[in-house]
Amino acid sequence: MRRLVFNPWSIAAVGFLAMAQLPAHKGIQAAAAEKPAAGITLPLKTGSVRFAVIGDSGSGDAAETQVALQMEKTRRLSNFDFVLMVGDNLYGGSSPGDYEQRFGKPFKPLLDRGVKFYAALGNHDNTNETGYAPFNMGGNRYYSFRKADVQFFVLDSNYLDGPQIDWLKGELEKSTAAWKIAYLHHPLYSSGKRHGSDMDLRTVLEPILKNYGVQVVLQGHDHVYERVKAQGGIVYFVVGNSGQLRSGGLGMNGIKEAGFDTDRCFMVVEISGDELYFQTISRAGETVDSGAIKRTAGGIASAP
Repeated sequence: MRRLVFNPWSIAAVGFLAMAQLPAHKGIQAAAAEKPAAGITLPLKTGSVRFAVIGDSGSGDAAETQVALQMEKTRRLSNFDFVLMVGDNLYGGSSPGDYEQRFGKPFKPLLDRGVKFYAALGNHDNTNETGYAPFNMGGNRYYSFRKADVQFFVLDSNYLDGPQIDWLKGELEKSTAAWKIAYLHHPLYSSGKRHGSDMDLRTVLEPILKNYGVQVVLQGHDHVYERVKAQGGIVYFVVGNSGQLRSGGLGMNGIKEAGFDTDRCFMVVEISGDELYFQTISRAGETVDSGAIKRTAGGIASAP
């Protein structure tokens, strides 16, 4: 049972900031692109930060292996060098054989080429995973790392207790990165029929993320892909179908900008200056969503 311990600071004092009131450094602009043909359409700019995103990947079955193979094909074209894992990294156990079957074996082509993985914990994960070297968690349930001008804040949404909330506020406050990206397992916003939005989590986290200028949140748990309409200056993605799939699992609740619930997929992201480009690719190599998010001087504008 996930427990939420509310920090004594006043959520009401922070408030839910209106879009028109967002300070300039928090402004973003999301623009969706038409579905392009299979292949990499990111700009691949010199010096950009490039990474992939997977979620709910730890099935160890043929579909996960096919996702991993497609990721390696994409890596050859895009040259991403690390992968974010938004939880449920291992289903069914955490013995040495489980790590090998559900992670080491499927992702061997990427691991052999030096691609690093940075994991968050999901509800099907054992906390012992924090000590598994290839997950690069350093023994911690929650942690932060930085790549150039992008800082990542990795949260444990299974146990969002007071110390973790205080840690997050402290890390965000001292961050000098232009881009702040948080990722966790349980979604603050989701159109998934099975789980949907976690309102308790949203009540606690959303004011913090807004107040400290987080621009993007990556989530899993619902076994679908979804890009949520920008909420208060933050773009939320659900990437919960890299290993498990809930076919037809996307509902209609008014927050979905784009979605994919008929096969497994993963994301590739490139960040260069004030531009974040994303491309979501199925295990068959089809691009199912793509677009750009721009940090702007004032306000935000969502894609039509």
